[in-house]
Amino acid sequence: MTASIAWQRRRAAANRVWAQFRTDRGGLVGLAVLCVIVLLAVLAPLITNSSGLDVTQATGGILKPPGNGFLLGTDESGRSVLLLLLWGSRVSLLVGLAATLLSVGVGTIVGVLMAHFGGWTQAVLMRVTDFFLILPSLVLAAVLSTVLTPGIGSIIIAIGATAWPTTARLVRSQTLAVESRPYIERSWALGAGHLHVIGKHVLPAVAPLVFANTTLNVANSIITESTLSFLGLGDPNSPSWGEMLHNALQSGAVTARAWWYLLPPGVAIGVVVLAFMMCGRALEAVLNPRLRER
Repeated sequence: MTASIAWQRRRAAANRVWAQFRTDRGGLVGLAVLCVIVLLAVLAPLITNSSGLDVTQATGGILKPPGNGFLLGTDESGRSVLLLLLWGSRVSLLVGLAATLLSVGVGTIVGVLMAHFGGWTQAVLMRVTDFFLILPSLVLAAVLSTVLTPGIGSIIIAIGATAWPTTARLVRSQTLAVESRPYIERSWALGAGHLHVIGKHVLPAVAPLVFANTTLNVANSIITESTLSFLGLGDPNSPSWGEMLHNALQSGAVTARAWWYLLPPGVAIGVVVLAFMMCGRALEAVLNPRLRER
């Protein structure tokens, strides 16, 4: 009975969040754009032929402009730029989402531990967090991606291992605010343990802000992945938008004025990042009471 009441309250809260989110036109536009891009990325194996990614089976000319069956032209190997763009969306979105989940997970754990236990635990974790904050995240990610075995997994670990400190500080401040409330003191007085307080009270209270921060971190993760791939530190066997820009630069597409090779991946990165930012700002305004009052 208690579980049923809890689920009813959660559904009611989710309905309120959705009703408030719908009032933000920018958030709705961003959500619609993301739905279309995710749908195309998921359906790419069904609506396209992956054999066209193999340079040995390329049927187009070198850096040919749009036309003759190639809506966005061809690359330096004669492959369809549109095909690379669709399959690149899968890699870019996968890395962005996975790296964000990793960084948010680590940041949430560290932030909760710092605020909940305090003392020497907070002192040690704060020093570690500050150490990662002062380091240039892009440089550190580049070093990690170079040291680790090349691949998508290495890029995810490199980005996730450098992006968690901001989430940790956000969760720490929110956890301190939650644990200062009277019902937490009542839980301690009734004999609640650390796991009960964290699992039943702290995490549900900080989850909304963490979720809103996650959407914003995805945009940063996609930019970082694209930057690493553009610098030649990505997985050369997996097409991504950053890898397309890297190959375009290396193949002389700039001097050849092959705009159809340079513009699509750049625009795709900008559109996806903007869409995530719009959704994140809308969610932050809904879930953050101070912003909602404004």
